[in-house]
Amino acid sequence: MKKIKLDKEEQEILDAYESGEFESVITDERKKSIEQIAATTFKKDKRINIRLSGRDLSAIQRRALEEGIPYQTLVASILHKYVSGSLYDVTANKGN
Repeated sequence: MKKIKLDKEEQEILDAYESGEFESVITDERKKSIEQIAATTFKKDKRINIRLSGRDLSAIQRRALEEGIPYQTLVASILHKYVSGSLYDVTANKGN
């Protein structure tokens, strides 16, 4: 697993969290709301079939193995990030 490089402020926050300095202030009502939103977001109630090249499928399976997740979960995550706008092509505007 890759070690993430933290800046000083991030490391201080992590250290404070790990030492127990933070206490949750979330209410039971808010927690239930968040749980319901998460369940709805990740509910998988539709099935699709797609054709991929063997090379792409192998690459996806290899990447999923590195992440420690099933490859179908990785594909679903990528699609979710794309439709929600949080996935973008970092090479799209490199030449500009």
